[in-house]
Amino acid sequence: MELTPYVESLRGSLASAGNAAADEVRDAAERLSYAVEPSLRLTLLEALGDAAAEVTAQLDGVVVDVRLRGGQPELVADEVAVPPAAPAAPQPPQPPAPPEPDEGTSRVSLRLPETLKVKVEEVAAAEGMSVNAWLIRAVTHALEPAPAPRRATTGRRITGWVR
Repeated sequence: MELTPYVESLRGSLASAGNAAADEVRDAAERLSYAVEPSLRLTLLEALGDAAAEVTAQLDGVVVDVRLRGGQPELVADEVAVPPAAPAAPQPPQPPAPPEPDEGTSRVSLRLPETLKVKVEEVAAAEGMSVNAWLIRAVTHALEPAPAPRRATTGRRITGWVR
């Protein structure tokens, strides 16, 4: 963003104001317009920084920064990386829901490798469940639809400089 047109506009305004006065005032207004240029540029940068902060506050997941390149300010919008959501606390083991009163049960013969069977027995015992109840819960869990992913939100990031 080029700041020169704004500086020139202020110079023109001061020159116009000075034209209505004596020659000494006109010369003073012209000298003053050159003297205030650094302060005006700094004030414009501060206004751009404030505008970027307001836009950032209104956008979700985007940070707007003011960067100087070659003495010229640029407004840059960056997406904020959303940190992964913290893993949910482990749920206590839930026994399988009891079948409906009129629902019958079926018998399934399941063949497992011996090492897997031993692991299932150990995990079920550690959770205080029978192998049958643990397997019913595992199958029920596997058949449930996956929960919709949740988007984690973070606080606002503020960057910049101070004088």
